[in-house]
Amino acid sequence: MKGWREIPIGAVILEPGNSRDYKTGTWRTFRPVKDDKKCVRCLLCLIYCPEGAIKVNDKVEIDLDFCKGCGICANECPRGAIEMKEEREYVKHCGF
Repeated sequence: MKGWREIPIGAVILEPGNSRDYKTGTWRTFRPVKDDKKCVRCLLCLIYCPEGAIKVNDKVEIDLDFCKGCGICANECPRGAIEMKEEREYVKHCGF
């Protein structure tokens, strides 16, 4: 990890695609929780997610390692399949 003296002035990104190297999910205070029964795979969440945290395999999944909890996916979902919940409440209910 570079120190502050090695970072270019103006926060220029010299290595494109480096966001995969920095997991930013711990920044979140709200977490998207998806209801698979409501999801129709319209993929609007994928299109609007500014972090690329939406993945499509057999189903639509949210990569919580990179989700910052902005809520854009929940706002854009026409079926209400994604709900934003407080991170601390989710962790509390899951027994973590």
